Amino acid sequence: MRPAGVILSVPLALLLAACSTAPEAKKEPEAAKPNPNPLGVPEVYKVKLDTSKGPIVIEVHREWAPRGADRFWELVKDGFYDQARFFRIVPNFVVQFGLAADPAKTRKWDKSLDDDPVARTNRAGAVTYAKAGRNSRTTQVFINLRSNQNLDDGGFAPFGQVTEGMGVVEKLYRGYGEQPEQEAITQRGNAYLNASFPLLDYIKTATIL
Repeated sequence: MRPAGVILSVPLALLLAACSTAPEAKKEPEAAKPNPNPLGVPEVYKVKLDTSKGPIVIEVHREWAPRGADRFWELVKDGFYDQARFFRIVPNFVVQFGLAADPAKTRKWDKSLDDDPVARTNRAGAVTYAKAGRNSRTTQVFINLRSNQNLDDGGFAPFGQVTEGMGVVEKLYRGYGEQPEQEAITQRGNAYLNASFPLLDYIKTATIL
């Protein structure tokens, strides 16, 4: 199995943190292109994450990133995020999740997704897939804790926005930072996290509203 997706190296994350006061740039969508929708995914839909700290609601727009929005729809419908831990939190940067509680489910969805053009900026509350290179998105997503417009040029295309519960996002347990190892989560799921990082907050259920 190829390594799980990541956002950035720590030094670059720290560099971005030092630029937090930069004004947010408005991203203009590229020229309209056909967005095939064989799954019949609504153009706009909401997902509720019932977490150990409270509810978070994400509003997803296919227009922003159709491939990412469609994959998120499929993952939620399949129960992929149920019981998944928020395993990576970098203060003033991102909260990341998207490795399944059951490693069998992570393996099931270990199939790369082609990139979407970046039509929206990574503003605070924007929800975006983690990636480890071109066309490498799978299941991991992150919530921006601030304006991270620096990620736009790296091909990180937001597909949704937290519309309720950013206060909950800010309260998620961050004491472990980036200690949980993604390969260990991929191989062992919650058995590894519960044993080594028991205080992590988690998604009880993810449902489409």
